[in-house]
Amino acid sequence: MLLGACPDADPVDFAKTLDAAGKKVGVNFVGGYTALVHKGFSAGDLRLIESIPRALAETDIVCSSVNIGATKAGLNMDAIKLMGEAVKKATELTADRQCIGAAKLVVFCNAPEDNPFMAGAFHGPGEPDCEIHVGVSGPGAVRAALARLPKDAPIDQVAELVKRTAFKITRVGQLVANLASKELGVPAGIIDLSLAPTPAVGDSVANILEEMGLETCGCCGTTACLALLNDAVKKGGVMASNHVGGLSGAFIPVSEDDGMIHAAECGCLTIEKLEAMTAVCSVGIDMVIIPGDTTPAVISALIADEAAIGMVNSKTTAVRVIPAIGRKAGEVLDFGGLLGYGPIMPVNQRDPSVFINRGGRLPAPMQSLKN
Repeated sequence: MLLGACPDADPVDFAKTLDAAGKKVGVNFVGGYTALVHKGFSAGDLRLIESIPRALAETDIVCSSVNIGATKAGLNMDAIKLMGEAVKKATELTADRQCIGAAKLVVFCNAPEDNPFMAGAFHGPGEPDCEIHVGVSGPGAVRAALARLPKDAPIDQVAELVKRTAFKITRVGQLVANLASKELGVPAGIIDLSLAPTPAVGDSVANILEEMGLETCGCCGTTACLALLNDAVKKGGVMASNHVGGLSGAFIPVSEDDGMIHAAECGCLTIEKLEAMTAVCSVGIDMVIIPGDTTPAVISALIADEAAIGMVNSKTTAVRVIPAIGRKAGEVLDFGGLLGYGPIMPVNQRDPSVFINRGGRLPAPMQSLKN
């Protein structure tokens, strides 16, 4: 919207301003370099999308997101093509920095306006000028609780324990939100119930699934266990907060989850399995490192597949993939810090370019007609 009012401005100047502001207040990442183009492009959108690779290369903590589809709008295939190209270009411009550009870029379908989790957070046009959203996490606490449960306990006891643990974690998040709101004099917004892992050992969503009874995350049964986890977290958390929003589920970012990293390294977790898992949890193909010679068309097609799952199921899905320039499947890319590291996962390289080049808008499904 700002770019539409500044037709002569360089979009990257806005990114640099965000970068400076974020560094001044001492945050790890700052979002908002965002375009909402699920139904088409407005003034400034194309300029912003075209500038994303350079903006991410010329800043340190700025993150970018683009919403290319929605259940009620369908999928903007022109935007999907552009985003495949943007992901590839962002990695090329930051190849000397572990391809970090693409790790700060998320492509959404059904993006929520109040998501507090980076790299996809942005302040939506329907939000007030200033408010505090709080994301709760705690996969380590959930795993520790399950570890005390007998291995022969019925699965409904597993669900009940996850639900109760999620309630406790969310109450703490609500307390933090209330205290921060009072101290800062800013209205409290929503609590995002998502279980978000970190690369630290023991802070893993994959380990929760394994504690439920899987040998390794990614084996048969993984999608069912993840569905249980996601549902129980929502049921427990929603009773602990007045306003629940954001993504509110379980995240499965490969390079940011110690258990996911192990599962990918041993070959148990594949991109195809991750795609199936995204049908029952938050977000999607997240922090997945792919071979550097993957074409923009393949990346766009991966985005389209993931967006279709979100569109048809009326849920948020997203893609954050990093083509590792100059590297092949089986090698490792290490970002360090909160973004972690991970093995480069093979991806189907058959050419979908004829499909991607068609452009246009993939129609919204019948599920969108709810009035």
